[in-house]
Amino acid sequence: MKRTVQESGGKRKAGLEELRRRLDERGGHMTRQRAAVYDYLSGVEHHPTAEEVFLNVKRRIPKISLATVYKNLEALVACEAISKLTYGDGSARYDIRTDHHYHTRCLGCGRMWDLEAARGKSALEQIKPQPGFAVSDFRLELLGHCEDCRG
Repeated sequence: MKRTVQESGGKRKAGLEELRRRLDERGGHMTRQRAAVYDYLSGVEHHPTAEEVFLNVKRRIPKISLATVYKNLEALVACEAISKLTYGDGSARYDIRTDHHYHTRCLGCGRMWDLEAARGKSALEQIKPQPGFAVSDFRLELLGHCEDCRG
């Protein structure tokens, strides 16, 4: 879906204003680096790793370090402006969306995308955990191979 420059600019400005508000509420502050990290995440459809964010933000801010990107990603997670998706293998990916939603993940390259699905308990009602286990939430992730990795 293509957006006009005006729509993209308006959404970016509104997103940065919301980020500034969230940071202010939690004692943080807006920095050029933090805004660049947030802006990059706002403009991609997949959920990048910290290294991917670093390589892309470095184009705008050549002197930024990987440590600074990590620090800013964690600050954005702490103020609930972004989500951190972690896995047992220690990898983490970052998502601009903070609402409850589902994902697809490529087993080849590891990239992740949002999965649009109807929300509800119907999927959970079909799964029977062991007796005595109290379910409080669930995550749905479709695993497979993206078009590039299938090639």
